[in-house]
Amino acid sequence: MGLKKSLVLIIAVLLVDQISKVYIKTNFVLGESIEVFSWFKILFIENSGAAWGAKLSDFLPVSEPIGKLILTVFRLFAVAGIGYWLFDTIKKQTSKVLILAVSLIFAGALGNIIDSVFYGVVFNDSYQQVATAFSAEPYGSLFYGKVVDMLYFPMIDTTWPDWVPGLGGKDFRFFEPVFNIADMAISTGVGILIVFNKQAFSKIDEKEEDATVEVQTSEKE
Repeated sequence: MGLKKSLVLIIAVLLVDQISKVYIKTNFVLGESIEVFSWFKILFIENSGAAWGAKLSDFLPVSEPIGKLILTVFRLFAVAGIGYWLFDTIKKQTSKVLILAVSLIFAGALGNIIDSVFYGVVFNDSYQQVATAFSAEPYGSLFYGKVVDMLYFPMIDTTWPDWVPGLGGKDFRFFEPVFNIADMAISTGVGILIVFNKQAFSKIDEKEEDATVEVQTSEKE
């Protein structure tokens, strides 16, 4: 998998991700949902924090705005690092599996950082209203945007049996997190690296072995 195919994949993921987010943002009120199937809903939420909606201010003694800024800057550095990793894997002609996985991770990370950096100055608030793009009253500022999530799969929505200690009678829902296309790309890329680990890093291992053999041969000579 070369640079051109990698770029096509990244652009395709970004287009689908951003088109879906802009559509949801400009057609749904925050919290609004549509049931597609009993186990799949389109549910519009906004995530101002990290994974699972966590905020840096929940763990560190910083204000929520400062925590949000730190998180966005960290994401920018992370995207730059992943981008360099992708460039390096393509340059070294590593396995197609590795390039595919890193391309998906990079596309997903870039898709979410677009929300975090720009959405605060592009859209107005979605609370009790449908947002508009390029609003005269944006809901935030640069670096203070919120990530748009909409894919919800409550495949199991029930209550715990009364006989279960500590949980009896309480709601049980699986799968509860709400996510987006960018999150799917990241998860798929990470999943590929885990499941196909040997195939992903096989060429790297082979090159390291060849280099070791060459060094040993030169030392003997």
